Amino acid sequence: MRDGDDYLVNGTKMWTTWAQYADWIFCLVRTSTEDKKQAGISFLLIGMKTPGITVRPVITIVGGHEVNQMFFEDVRVPAENLVGEENQGWTYAKVLLGHERFMSGGVANAKRALEKLKKIAANEQSCGRPLIEHSRFRERMAEVEAEIMAIEYSTLRFIAAAKGDHPGSEASLLKLRGSQVLQRLSELTFEAAGHYAFPHMTEVLTEGWNEPPIGPDYAAPLASNYFNDRKVSIYSGSNEI
Repeated sequence: MRDGDDYLVNGTKMWTTWAQYADWIFCLVRTSTEDKKQAGISFLLIGMKTPGITVRPVITIVGGHEVNQMFFEDVRVPAENLVGEENQGWTYAKVLLGHERFMSGGVANAKRALEKLKKIAANEQSCGRPLIEHSRFRERMAEVEAEIMAIEYSTLRFIAAAKGDHPGSEASLLKLRGSQVLQRLSELTFEAAGHYAFPHMTEVLTEGWNEPPIGPDYAAPLASNYFNDRKVSIYSGSNEI
């Protein structure tokens, strides 16, 4: 709501990543109810030390503090902090979401995860021989590797076609397939480590922990990684939407 030379912001925002460290936040705020809903949103830059802002930690299932819930109570934001034109914030947000979805293809992360999976599968034994030598498991790894290659080539094609312009609807395709591949990789890696991956002991990963891990060193973070990767499908808009 506009109040003289300021905007008066009230409301709450959930799942704000690393808000406990941030100095500034961009917010989409409702500034008009006279037109369709998308047309009444504005883009504001707000200092995190502004009176009226409260950051409440949200501890994830793996015990980490990376996301937060934020509360805005009569937060005064100078009108000069408006980005672009008033009531056009959703137009700007769609461009930002396009870039975020484009990057959510996660090819580099997927390649690193695949290499880790291959090393674990080569080390773990099943029926007296390395897991990586079992045809069914090799087939499943090959399927994921083919998916990664397809996402990478699609990304390069989309970049070439964009010619420096903003990403189009194809960004949603990369986001959809990329998040699914990352989840499949964490599932396969968890499975490859077998029963050693099951203990969910986040304290093993903390500095100063002196007890030996259960099983090989690489097994300790796998349960946490698996749980944490459940969220990637909701980045920049859930896959179902």
